[in-house]
Amino acid sequence: MEICENLVGGERRGGDPLLVRSPFDGEVIGEAALGGPEVIEAAIDAAVRAQPAMAALTREARAAILERMAEAVAKRSEELGRLIQRESGKPITYARLEVSRCVDTLRASADAARGIAGAEIPLDAARPGEGRLAFTRRFPVGPIASITPFNFPLNLVAHKVGPAIAAGCANVVKPASQTPLSAIRLGEIAMAAGLPRGGINVVACDRRTGQRLVEDDRLRLLTFTGSPDVGFKMKRDAGKKRVVLELGGNAAAIVLPDADVDHAAARCAVGGYYQAGQSCISVQRVIVHRDVYPRFRDALADRTRAIPFGDPADDVTVCGPLIDEGNAERVMTWIDEARGLGGKILVGGDRRGGVVPPTLIEGAPATARVVADEVFGPVIALSIADSMEHAVALAGATRFGLQCGIFTHDLRAVLHAWDHLDVGGLIHNDTPAFRVDLMPYGGVRDSGLGREGPRYTVEELTEQRLLVLSR
Repeated sequence: MEICENLVGGERRGGDPLLVRSPFDGEVIGEAALGGPEVIEAAIDAAVRAQPAMAALTREARAAILERMAEAVAKRSEELGRLIQRESGKPITYARLEVSRCVDTLRASADAARGIAGAEIPLDAARPGEGRLAFTRRFPVGPIASITPFNFPLNLVAHKVGPAIAAGCANVVKPASQTPLSAIRLGEIAMAAGLPRGGINVVACDRRTGQRLVEDDRLRLLTFTGSPDVGFKMKRDAGKKRVVLELGGNAAAIVLPDADVDHAAARCAVGGYYQAGQSCISVQRVIVHRDVYPRFRDALADRTRAIPFGDPADDVTVCGPLIDEGNAERVMTWIDEARGLGGKILVGGDRRGGVVPPTLIEGAPATARVVADEVFGPVIALSIADSMEHAVALAGATRFGLQCGIFTHDLRAVLHAWDHLDVGGLIHNDTPAFRVDLMPYGGVRDSGLGREGPRYTVEELTEQRLLVLSR
């Protein structure tokens, strides 16, 4: 059994036992320490004290720490993959992929550290600037707070930790209480790689205790990944600090008449059902042109039936359990609601303990929660569009704006969607679930504020400072 204590100021700190259970069978697989108010206060103090040392690190020193972290994660890939699988219920194939992505994230953060740069400002382009030179440099914003979710318990922590190190910001990380073990392991790896004491602090705690991270003005920026309701409440409570929010979505994929229907169906099946649909960019809605709808529906139904589901320890499993029984019950309630509103269940629609098998629904109205809200489960809702413009309009008829996929060979359709969809990213000939960790990632409207991807996160975590020199 994994035993992990909180990491504060380079030392382990205990607390009340927090049992970590497998979402698949309820087995206790580890124990963390539940930090109370005094532990959070100590972590904030440690970050504040560490900030001068973090800021003083050269770009190369920050990059070297991140490279050593990446190497350590790569060497422990199977151990960390099994840990992710056991604590989050993520199928082992995708858990291993998450570890590989974490390595990429840390290496991209090292590159971002080396690339931090300012610019010359051409003051002599204006008459008052004659005889003067001006330059900018980027400086770390200061100590930060990072609050992370359960669905990527290692890589989404790395997306907070890596850029913070690259920018020179001390960090207090609050991982999801269901999955604290991977985050604590990454914190230990960071300290072993040579990070100054207190440069990273990892505290598992409840939401009430974690609220201190939101409200304390000594922390200069809050970065949060989670639900819109929680994120925007944090923004209201955050006071003077900057806020970066990576929130939810009900991502759509558009399938137009000239698309490769079999390819689109295959990609949508994986994009909607991998790790039980518990991803902000999981395919939730597929909007299909009427001309190819019957063929696409049948192809996707066949693909959905073929998705392996069940035990996340099995190498072939794609769709494992929901994170807990409560979420499995919620997803079933939403499926039943869609059925009651006239939706037809083409595949799935039942529940087996914590596992909801891949479910495909057609004809659910726009008011059904499986269409209007974020289901965060293995459910895809099909809709019919009469034209390309209609499909784009349906995809955009949501309060979310994270990513959208579009399957077509018509560049004019792609450009129309890019112009008219209010989203953070448009993915051509693939699903909205596509992400490479170095790309700018984030949303608009109820999907959040700011961008992740190490280079872009570093911009969020630093601020420009101007120097004007006179001759």
